Amino acid sequence: MTHLLVVGSLIFVVAVAMTMVGKGGGNFYVVILAMAGIPMHTAATTGQFILFAASLAAMIIFHRSKSLSWKLALIIGTLTSLSAFGGGYFSYLFSGSALKMIFAVMLIAAGAVMLVPFSGKKAPARVTEGATLLLHPSAGILNISSGGELYRVNLWLVVPVTLLTGFSSGMVGVSGGSFLVPLMVLAAGVTMHTAVGTASTLIAATAFMGFTGHALQGDFDPAWALPLAAITIIGGILGGKFSLKTRPKHLKQLFAYTNWLAAAMMIANALMSG
Repeated sequence: MTHLLVVGSLIFVVAVAMTMVGKGGGNFYVVILAMAGIPMHTAATTGQFILFAASLAAMIIFHRSKSLSWKLALIIGTLTSLSAFGGGYFSYLFSGSALKMIFAVMLIAAGAVMLVPFSGKKAPARVTEGATLLLHPSAGILNISSGGELYRVNLWLVVPVTLLTGFSSGMVGVSGGSFLVPLMVLAAGVTMHTAVGTASTLIAATAFMGFTGHALQGDFDPAWALPLAAITIIGGILGGKFSLKTRPKHLKQLFAYTNWLAAAMMIANALMSG
């Protein structure tokens, strides 16, 4: 019981912090569970399950506050899923240590770009709130309404960047939570809150599919998964609410710092295993 309380406390802190910035935190969950002595396959299954629980809870919070773009989630989700397959297929071209270093560099870069001052491109006020349409289809411009504002998304920029993000994430074997938010903020031009809310939706979908695949292999342990899921649901709700009350500048800083922490851990792991 004491063991579960300690693990649950760590999981709760990760759930709140990672939900606030739209990163999920699945990699941290698995590390914590593995360090607790849970077999790796069971840890991965449990990690995916509680990640789904936290992201789903956060998604509901962001949806209620209108800080979530379903259409942007559909576009990015579809493209990243397809390109992630290609990344996974060609990952054999690199060694395990090389993949870890590539992942670390990507984390550092994603964190750095989040500290660059940037404001989204708002669409003209003449477009009614709630509308989502293509303006000048030949130019590939999409207007997306979120949080009472309309944002102009350049598909010629978003599509290739999204494909590259998905390919890279698939190559190193992650869901891409650490790269989805920078993608939406910098390439799609939406606010930090909308990016975090939309990322929560994408992470929930990915985690559910990952959990299903693991569970079909018989690695699901409800004795750990169910109580930890209850904890992450609370963490996801609090993280979502804290995120909406936090200034975008501070969210970006938290995102960058946690990315760099994960990168340092990955580099250390690559050097020790290499």
